[in-house]
Amino acid sequence: MSAIFNFQSLLSVILLLICTCAYLRSFFPSIMDRNKTGLLGTFWKCARIGERKSPYVAVSCIIMAFSILFLT
Repeated sequence: MSAIFNFQSLLSVILLLICTCAYLRSFFPSIMDRNKTGLLGTFWKCARIGERKSPYVAVSCIIMAFSILFLT
């Protein structure tokens, strides 16, 4: 089943995207910061969410990992 139609997989993809963008922005801030609009602006927005809401994102990742490992 595709991640688009499975809600749990969609949430996993979104969390991984947020965490990956925030991680990559710590190494390459100039690349992320120059693309604030358009399609590449989505990655900048995900990086900002990952930086500013990091405790909530971390808790969400832990809950998602627990549900994937033990509930499915």
